[in-house]
Amino acid sequence: MLDWLRRLIQGKAAQHAIPDALWQRTLAHYPFLAKLTEVEKAHLRSLCSRFLAQKEFHGAQGMVITDDIAVAIAAQACLPVLHLGLGWYDDFVGIVVHPGQMLARREKTDDIGVVHRYSEVLAGEAMERGPVTLSWQDVAAAGQSAGHGYNVVIHEFVHKIDMRDGAPDGCPPLPSRAARGAWHDVMQTAYDNFREKVVMAERFGAEPPWLDAYGATSPAEFFAVTCEAYFVNRPRFTEDFASLTALFDQFFKRNRALAH
Repeated sequence: MLDWLRRLIQGKAAQHAIPDALWQRTLAHYPFLAKLTEVEKAHLRSLCSRFLAQKEFHGAQGMVITDDIAVAIAAQACLPVLHLGLGWYDDFVGIVVHPGQMLARREKTDDIGVVHRYSEVLAGEAMERGPVTLSWQDVAAAGQSAGHGYNVVIHEFVHKIDMRDGAPDGCPPLPSRAARGAWHDVMQTAYDNFREKVVMAERFGAEPPWLDAYGATSPAEFFAVTCEAYFVNRPRFTEDFASLTALFDQFFKRNRALAH
C-alpha cells in the first residue's frame, strides 16, 4: 500500500482526492472508463475516493495492494453505481485480491443425499453480505478483455447489487411486483435465447455467441455477464441485446442526474 491510499484510510489525504497522475493512469489503462463524459469521469473519481475510504483491501498469497491496484478496482466497481450511489455497497467492507485466479473447494448435496466435493477455478467471487474476491490478473487485463465484453470486477459487484434483496436471482431490488414482473419478462426471453445459442454451439457446432457461455448457467450469472458487456462495450452489446440495453438503462439510470 502506497502513501496516498494509506493517508486516505487514516483520513489525512487532502479532501480524499485521487491524485491526478494516478487517476489519469487508470483512465488510460481502461479505455471504457476514458470514454465516459467529463461530468461522469469527475463524479466517478469522487465516488472512488469515498469507496476507498469505506472499504478494506487485503492482498492474498503475498499480494501487495498498491494505489494503482486499489484505484483500478474502485473505478470499475463504482461504474455500475455511478447513477445509483454507494449505498448499494454498504453491506460489506472487505475486498480480497489474489495475484491470479484461485481454486475454491466446493461441496454440494444432490437430491438423494450424496455429498459431492470438487474444486472450481475462479476469477472472482461475491459473498452475500460478505467480501468480494478478485483475481488481479483478470482485473489488470480488463482494458483488453472489454472487446469480448468481459470484466470480473463489474461481474462480482453486480452480484452484490443483485444480493441486496437476498440470494442472487438475476433481478436487482425493484420498487414493485409489477416492476419485477416486467424485468423478468425481458430478461427471461433474452436468457432463453442465449441458452439456446450456447447449446447449439456446444452440441452442434453452431457459431458461439459473443458473450461468455458462463452466462447460460443461471439467471443470476446471465445478469452479471450481460452487465459486464453493457458497461465495457455498450455498442457491441446492443447489437445482440437491444432489449437489455433499454432495460439496464432504466435501472442503472444512465439518463438521470448523477447520484451522491
